Amino acid sequence: MSGEQIILMVSMSVYMVAVLIIGIVYAQRNKTTDDFFLGGRRLGPLVTAMSAEASDMSSYLLMGVPGVAYLTGFADAGWTAIGLILGTYLNWLFVAKRLRRYTVVANNSITLPDFFSNRFHDKSKILMSISALIILIFFIPYTASGFAACGKLFESLLGINYQVAMLVSALVVVLYTAIGGFLAESVTDLIQGLLMSVALVVILFFGISAAGGIDSVVDNANLMPGFLSMVRSFVPETGKSAPYGFITIISTLAWGLGYFGMPHVLLRFMAIRKENKLKTSRRIATVWVVISLFSALLIGIIGAAVVKNIDDPETIFIVLARKLGGNSFILLVFAGIILAGILAATMSTSDSQLLVASSSVSQNFFKGIVYKNADNRLIMWVSRATVVVIAIIGAIIALNPNNSVFEVVSFAWAGFGAAFGPVVLFALFWKRTTLWGAFAGMLSGSVMIFVWKFLVRKLGGVFDIYELLPAFIIASLAIFVVSLMCKQPSKEIMDEFDLVVSGKPIE
Repeated sequence: MSGEQIILMVSMSVYMVAVLIIGIVYAQRNKTTDDFFLGGRRLGPLVTAMSAEASDMSSYLLMGVPGVAYLTGFADAGWTAIGLILGTYLNWLFVAKRLRRYTVVANNSITLPDFFSNRFHDKSKILMSISALIILIFFIPYTASGFAACGKLFESLLGINYQVAMLVSALVVVLYTAIGGFLAESVTDLIQGLLMSVALVVILFFGISAAGGIDSVVDNANLMPGFLSMVRSFVPETGKSAPYGFITIISTLAWGLGYFGMPHVLLRFMAIRKENKLKTSRRIATVWVVISLFSALLIGIIGAAVVKNIDDPETIFIVLARKLGGNSFILLVFAGIILAGILAATMSTSDSQLLVASSSVSQNFFKGIVYKNADNRLIMWVSRATVVVIAIIGAIIALNPNNSVFEVVSFAWAGFGAAFGPVVLFALFWKRTTLWGAFAGMLSGSVMIFVWKFLVRKLGGVFDIYELLPAFIIASLAIFVVSLMCKQPSKEIMDEFDLVVSGKPIE
């Protein structure tokens, strides 16, 4: 291992030790399941905003977006960024406050499956069961993709064996999540979000300098047809441009729909201390997302002027960070901190996924169905054990370095968006929604993701659109139609809805 690699490894190792210490510190605050799974609803506006966005973006922000922009230019990465920004803002604007209020009214629900079950007074626990199962189905491979990203990062940077690096990274995430719970995870996500911000801004300005200025970046982009266009896309295989049509734009914008059903993001809305602080959180989150996504996009465009013929476009951020280090000890340490931003992006998502998945097993399956008299201490230990088991399964899936990280992320994102998104929106905004309507939406959305992805989309043409969009539409129609076919909800359910909508204090 070279001196450069040793410095980078030490810098990143210090970061990993720091998050473990945070987990140990916050472990002392977990007295109840409410504390472990939701932080006792004590998050401040800054932690709420930053932990929501850091847990959302994952390594896609620092590897996926720059990689797409480096390869094809503005259009694909740009429309994706716009969709994600719109989805983020609308989720905070419309869903956050009402979900925070409704989860308190609905028997103080502390997980998303809890909310679905309590919102519709589901004594059969069918909504709780199916939603917990969906969480496991989509989060296990999602978590595996995060572990794989960590392994690839260490392998490409330090020459460490992929499997060893992946397993060590997974172990760190498991330890601080299992020990510290939601509070530890949220505080580390705040730190990780800030670290990602610093990494993006530093590499952005360094890239401009390394390219020889903005004019050089533009001149280089103009050599590639369609590279700077939002309606055409550069095709590297042919060196020409191709239309980026209306259907493709709508399909790409549909990424934003995923936010309405993302459990690890929605949990942050539920966990804030005071609902009137959500406006502050919304502003922080929106500004961070706008700056972060467009910085990541520009890094890809700028990187194309700095580095030619890179083997893997998704490593452009890593390549620029290593160039920043040069031969200076201080700059190498700083580069190590910057590169830890990628590690932070991945870990901030993996920890959230592990906690949400473990809560679905311990809180919803174990206590909700198997052992209803389980006390807080037993549930927390079951949850910790579940974190370990899920992580082991995820690590086994991630052992193959050839698995596509971002295809898995895209599919899981669509799965949650279609299965939960329409149900969340109808549950919060349509009083006439029924239990069986919610069940129909959840089931049809989940099934349509698989049908469209593996059958319909392969037909090409107008059917070649991101599976989240058609599945979201089908699920919404199912909720609406089935709810109208059923008897309207009970007066008690209607009264709870009216209380939430009224805006009266409920805390």
